[in-house]
Amino acid sequence: MKKSEAIVGRMFDHDAFSQWLGIERVSVSEGSCELRMTVRPEMCNGFEVLHGGISYSLADSALAFASNSHGRKSMSIDTSISHIATGKSGDILTAIAREDSLKNRIAIYTVEVTNQRSELVALFKGTVYRSEKEWDV
Repeated sequence: MKKSEAIVGRMFDHDAFSQWLGIERVSVSEGSCELRMTVRPEMCNGFEVLHGGISYSLADSALAFASNSHGRKSMSIDTSISHIATGKSGDILTAIAREDSLKNRIAIYTVEVTNQRSELVALFKGTVYRSEKEWDV
């Protein structure tokens, strides 16, 4: 098993929220992560569409896993999301985190959230602080 997969596995095992979301890890490598989940009825708002906090949480998990995959403990310091399209119960969402910039202390990522028809649902951008603490895996 690659170090990046071991780190994300350890993180995921202690991440009750990502587990509650029903997130599946599709792929992990240094600086990137692909996650998938199915939208459940209780994840929809009063308009019967996907609550923005759910797509945000999926993208945020992808950011966390991608940014920690290099082996240094990293945490977000700035994030934003644009909701492009609505989702509904039964939709299958995929979040793909891509590393845009990796420096000693700061890294920047873009996460695209798409549905099962490959339509863009949300676009998320995150900046992380890279601490000096290493993952022990």
